[in-house]
Amino acid sequence: MESFITKYGPWALVTGASRGIGAEFARQFAKQGLNVILVATNKRLLTEQKDLIERTYGVAARTVALDLAREDFLDVLIPVTKSREIGMLVCNAAISTVRPFLEQSEEELLRQFYVNARAALILTRHYGKHMAERKRGGIILLSSASAMNGTAYVANYAGTKAYNLILGESLWYELGKQGIDVLGFMPGCTKTPGFEQHNPEPGRLVTVMGVMETVAEALEALGKHPSRIAGGMNRLMYAIMGRLLPRRQAVGIVSRSMEKIFHPFN
Repeated sequence: MESFITKYGPWALVTGASRGIGAEFARQFAKQGLNVILVATNKRLLTEQKDLIERTYGVAARTVALDLAREDFLDVLIPVTKSREIGMLVCNAAISTVRPFLEQSEEELLRQFYVNARAALILTRHYGKHMAERKRGGIILLSSASAMNGTAYVANYAGTKAYNLILGESLWYELGKQGIDVLGFMPGCTKTPGFEQHNPEPGRLVTVMGVMETVAEALEALGKHPSRIAGGMNRLMYAIMGRLLPRRQAVGIVSRSMEKIFHPFN
């Protein structure tokens, strides 16, 4: 615990922290003794997480109800964090939509881009600069297994997650020289409210992981790998597709799986 706090404390900032994977990151950081700043749009859910964390783990927690699609979102965050040393940043907030690309408006596609990719870029640069000054810290950029190849019906989402993956892998080397551990992390199918709202039908060949084991894999990989796909079967499947199958065939397999799991035309 002491080494974790020394490396990544005293404060962790987690976006998309009101539920699902983001909330679990906050809880596991708190269990390690880090204070946490929880960022999301839903004030009520944020308050519930804050109360749970403070009551259960005895650390300090702060909430910021904030839409990361705003042009000026960093101006809202800076006053909250300027007196608190952020040693861990998790860019988890994301908009996930499973629908044909042409059925989505330009406005919602751009909003998805701003939240998923633009916000991660701005947060990583701002808090990464402070970590570099201290020669320590950690940054986890949430990607997705869809970042590994084109995926129909989540085309824009997959594009934003590919950006986060390559940004994370690149900074793993670059910022690693300054004492900062960076990880591009790709959850597979994880049982979260966002996942379940699409009424998925995973089938027997798709493993749905719990948030606790997914986040635990991310923390285990941090400082050891530039990127990580959660789940042993997921890693095996994408290794096979990436090394043995033509790109055309890999994209087709994943896209057909999306049709079977999510029924995007319903």
